Amino acid sequence: MEKTLPSIPVKRYFTIGEVGELCGVKPHVLRYWEQEFTQLRPMKRRGNRRYYQHHEVLMIRRIRDLLYDQGFTISGARNKLQELAQNARDSRRAEAVEILVEGVEATDIDQEVWEAASANENTGEQAVLEAKFDASTAATQWQQIRRELIEIRELLSTGF
Repeated sequence: MEKTLPSIPVKRYFTIGEVGELCGVKPHVLRYWEQEFTQLRPMKRRGNRRYYQHHEVLMIRRIRDLLYDQGFTISGARNKLQELAQNARDSRRAEAVEILVEGVEATDIDQEVWEAASANENTGEQAVLEAKFDASTAATQWQQIRRELIEIRELLSTGF
């Protein structure tokens, strides 16, 4: 029967004893896990007293789940956490690329045509033709950049 853990109170720092109670592990286990998992770095103050922050309590609960409930070894749990962190980084990168790709719109190209036509010193039909040529070249460049960004997004989503 699985023991449910208490909710984490809204506090900035937790002592090692409090974290032990919140996570269902003894303080000596927490000290050992600090050596095994680089993600755990509690702040230390006077007399080497440890103070954990909320995100570290959540990490300890995740480690506890991997070790005690899912049956991972220490090295397996370490690898799983690194894999989860890498997936999160890849997801953020893919989102950033998607935002960039979505930002390349036809309206940007139309704006460039307008700016080029109004900024051009030539007058009349020649200015419009030059502006359209410049915009066409810019549109081609934007399309190439967009294709490259989409390829990058696909590479990131497949994990190479």
